[in-house]
Amino acid sequence: MKSGKVWGTTEVVESTDCFEFHRIEFKANVCCSEHYHKTKWNGFYVESGSLLVKVWQGGEHDATVDHTVLRPGDYFKVPPGQWHQFVGVDDGVAFELYWSRFNEDDIVRRTEGKRLDTVQTERHIGNPLTDLNHE
Repeated sequence: MKSGKVWGTTEVVESTDCFEFHRIEFKANVCCSEHYHKTKWNGFYVESGSLLVKVWQGGEHDATVDHTVLRPGDYFKVPPGQWHQFVGVDDGVAFELYWSRFNEDDIVRRTEGKRLDTVQTERHIGNPLTDLNHE
């Protein structure tokens, strides 16, 4: 569903509990609010037009501001906790992504990867003598 904003429109393409993918249409000479996300990364991929992304370093409003202009094919990401804002330079379309940092230690292994003595084919599936996952 599309929803209107002062800067254009946003449409949620995909949304889960740890990832969001939006298609945004932005207008020239209009900006979103200055904001930050507590736990989410915010990525921008520009399909058409030009988009300026401003990021305040150090977190304070009077801190140094980095300016990055994105053109078609460009990608930029803002880490959690960083004040940022986007400004339409030219009318355009971008894809906006939000995601949370994953815990790199979240994998629990039951076995170790190894080289197999035999080539696995579909005929091995379900055969108790050759199917490594047969119970």
